[in-house]
Amino acid sequence: MNKVKLIKYSPWLLHFNTGACNGCDIEVLAALTPYYDPERFGVKLAPNPRHADVMVVTGAVTKKAAERLKRLYDQMPPPKFVIAVGACAISGGIFSGSYAVLNGADKAVPVDMYVPGCPPRPEAILYGVVKLLSKLG
Repeated sequence: MNKVKLIKYSPWLLHFNTGACNGCDIEVLAALTPYYDPERFGVKLAPNPRHADVMVVTGAVTKKAAERLKRLYDQMPPPKFVIAVGACAISGGIFSGSYAVLNGADKAVPVDMYVPGCPPRPEAILYGVVKLLSKLG
């Protein structure tokens, strides 16, 4: 069985917070609790980037955070996917236009799925993960 099929059934997420208000971080962590039961989709939190299949990026990506984000992305084994969660990770949000902020995570790493909101609800985050998995075929 190839790696893409395995990811489809048991994705391990790596959560990376680039900074900001932490609203999206709280919602990502809420989505991983037993209340929303992400394990019914096989979703688990990875202990480090070398075990992760999907990186979940939250917060406005600063120039300093972009270096770390790229380094973590490079440490993930292929195939690897990235989900940008929240307005800040998608476009910079309210921090857009700042000298230190890149306008979106896609300026640092390739993004496969966007989950809009400020902050998005846990249901929306899980829906984005499941939608990404369904695209893997």
